[in-house]
Amino acid sequence: MILMRSFLAYILLFSILLPTISPWGTIAYFHLNREYIAKVLCENRQRPELKCNGRCYLARQLKQQEDNKDKETASRVLNLPVLQLFTQAVESFKFSIDHMNLIEKACFFYQIRIYVSPETRLLRPPRF
Repeated sequence: MILMRSFLAYILLFSILLPTISPWGTIAYFHLNREYIAKVLCENRQRPELKCNGRCYLARQLKQQEDNKDKETASRVLNLPVLQLFTQAVESFKFSIDHMNLIEKACFFYQIRIYVSPETRLLRPPRF
């Protein structure tokens, strides 16, 4: 049971941290496949004097990830349900007495009791 909880905790932690880690995954992929990227995917492979070595591909991938994240955030904000917190005041409202049943006012009697703190009876200085 404890093993299952810790496994679930690690999965949840990983899923929360995944958006933060994803650029690092792109950078790691770039460093692992630098030769292939420089020879095949680099935009400046025809101009070796720039000494790009695939950094243009890395910059393009990171920019694309950032743009995708911005689009997802914008779509989430646009699709949020609107919660109406305030309403407009009603200009006029009329009660019609014809439809109301008139009831006698209730009479309330309040008893006012004098409150005496129990401390006055319990806590007295000693008498000598």
